[in-house]
Amino acid sequence: MIKLVAAGPGISVQDAGRPGYMAQGLSRGGAMDPSALAEAAALLGVWGAAIEMLGGGMTIELTQDGQIALTGGVRRAVLNDQPLGWLAAHPVRAGDRVVIAAGDGAAYLSHRGGILTEPVLGSRSCHGTAGLGQPLSQGMTVPHGPASPSAAVGLPPRHLSGVVRVVAGPQTDDFDQETRDRFFGTTFRRSAKGNRQGVQLEHAGAGFEAAGQLTRVSDFITVGDIQLTGAGIPYVLMAECQTIGGYPRIGTVIEQDLPLIVQAPVSAELRFQMIALQEAEALWQSPAALCRAYGRQVQPLLRDPAQMTDLLSYQLVSGFITGDEEWL
Repeated sequence: MIKLVAAGPGISVQDAGRPGYMAQGLSRGGAMDPSALAEAAALLGVWGAAIEMLGGGMTIELTQDGQIALTGGVRRAVLNDQPLGWLAAHPVRAGDRVVIAAGDGAAYLSHRGGILTEPVLGSRSCHGTAGLGQPLSQGMTVPHGPASPSAAVGLPPRHLSGVVRVVAGPQTDDFDQETRDRFFGTTFRRSAKGNRQGVQLEHAGAGFEAAGQLTRVSDFITVGDIQLTGAGIPYVLMAECQTIGGYPRIGTVIEQDLPLIVQAPVSAELRFQMIALQEAEALWQSPAALCRAYGRQVQPLLRDPAQMTDLLSYQLVSGFITGDEEWL
């Protein structure tokens, strides 16, 4: 079990979501940054759900030996008062305590044994066990399968630019050319307003309007759509977005660039670039392909001996010689 000793806001258990049910009015849901789950799978060797931290931090206690992975947006983390590397998997022992600081973006904690979730969305048992998608709070527990500790491994740092690629949607042409040129020539800033439904973008100057936007009929909506409010303020729709709406959308962020929006710190600069649908299709990677790509980058995580409180528990000497052996 993972015990939540302390938990800030925006913490829940998330998996890869429920794609394919938009026609029934069910959003995709799942992790805000699905690539973080692929990172964890590459590090741990197993796919699974994770504890998602949107803004808030947490303190957890492990009740059995195992291994955890820390992926997604980088946070400050310590294990029993010793710093932990991010984008890495670490062995843990029963009784260990991990403290993860609050921060921007979406951070994830996964377990090699696989986090076990309740079968009913948002369910909660009488013992305070978290259900899938349910907000976590202090005192709750998150169950996981058995897993033995393994050597620490890590991934290279993420390289996220401020250029977000977009494909045209069914309403892109409802914005005149001048408005589209202004939108794609504008530098936006990531607003502090954002949640699992969408992230607001701020900019200087007038809003962006589409022709006949006050009289349009509601239409389908999907993750990544850039929707403009009645005042012309853009929002990028996220994992728990509505599935139908009447506000116009100027385009859709491609799936592999959604982490740029999710992980951007407040006030970070973002620009949008329109690309052809064929180019977007060529860039797309399945979750399995993404995991394999990350897997090729996994390396042993070297620790500083000066900071290793458990140094004497390692086999540091493999044998002895007297110095007068004939082969010397």
